[in-house]
Amino acid sequence: MRRTTPLLALILVLAACGLGGETVATTGETTTTIASTTTTQSATTTTLDDGFPVTVEDMNGSVTIEDRPVSIVSLSATATEMLFAMGAGEQVVAVDEYSNYPDEAPTTTLTGFNPNIEAILTYGPDLVVASWDPGELVTGLSVFDVPVLILPTALSLDDSYTQTETLGGATGHVEEAADLVEQIKTDIQIVVDGSPVPEGLSIFHEADPTLYAASSFSFIGQLYGLLGLENVADEADADQFGFPQLSSEYLVAADPDFIFLADASLGMTPAIIALRPGWDQMSAIQNGAIATLDEDIASRWGPRVVDLLRSISDAIAEYLLTS
Repeated sequence: MRRTTPLLALILVLAACGLGGETVATTGETTTTIASTTTTQSATTTTLDDGFPVTVEDMNGSVTIEDRPVSIVSLSATATEMLFAMGAGEQVVAVDEYSNYPDEAPTTTLTGFNPNIEAILTYGPDLVVASWDPGELVTGLSVFDVPVLILPTALSLDDSYTQTETLGGATGHVEEAADLVEQIKTDIQIVVDGSPVPEGLSIFHEADPTLYAASSFSFIGQLYGLLGLENVADEADADQFGFPQLSSEYLVAADPDFIFLADASLGMTPAIIALRPGWDQMSAIQNGAIATLDEDIASRWGPRVVDLLRSISDAIAEYLLTS
């Protein structure tokens, strides 16, 4: 069975469920039915002087949290990183199997892809955070008066910032969340200002061996854009889904200057992709302009987007020094 990265698995699950309506993207000889999703979360409101109850917005609408949560269960690795980065880690009692950062996160066998209501309830949650709802998470937990926040894959950095602020409002860390967002923006600008990327350099970000790519309409693609890099997947993403599936023929014709691999755990290495039919004609292959990215960092839209941006910039800087 072919494995997928957590991010791509979530994207494919959302597409299969048809959330947000279906669109069809055609790239070369490959036609993939996918779903367009948007995020419109925002932190709003306090009705009492102590800050609770609060009402925040997630992808399903308004969620009211009566009291400051002290037993949070996170089924989203990205949400876990956000919560700990804003100082809400002490309120987190359990996280899903993919939440492997930071080290102090209480990782369990819980899963966000097929949530088990009974298993979640054993942790006595007063707030559950997830990236998506397969159909019974919100309704199942509502029976026990457990609020659920659904914060899906961010389509942009602004989505990421908004989700951070939403979690801040939901957990009693409004100021800390705002400070975190400002720090991320500052750190991103520092990386951008120090980047050596030459003008006109084109890239391909491989998310999966079946050639799903991150276009500029994804939070990942936006990071490449901040460095002035041209994304060869953009032309194939007319519906602005963010993660179009390309074909080998399309990529050979596009001839990216640099390739970034975010699927090393699936066996993809510079040597392996060089063996793909026709790829030996590509500039990136011929020049050895290929970098492997940390898959966890490359699949999460939380505070470590700064680390992802820095790794992209560093890879290009190292290539320019040695080429």
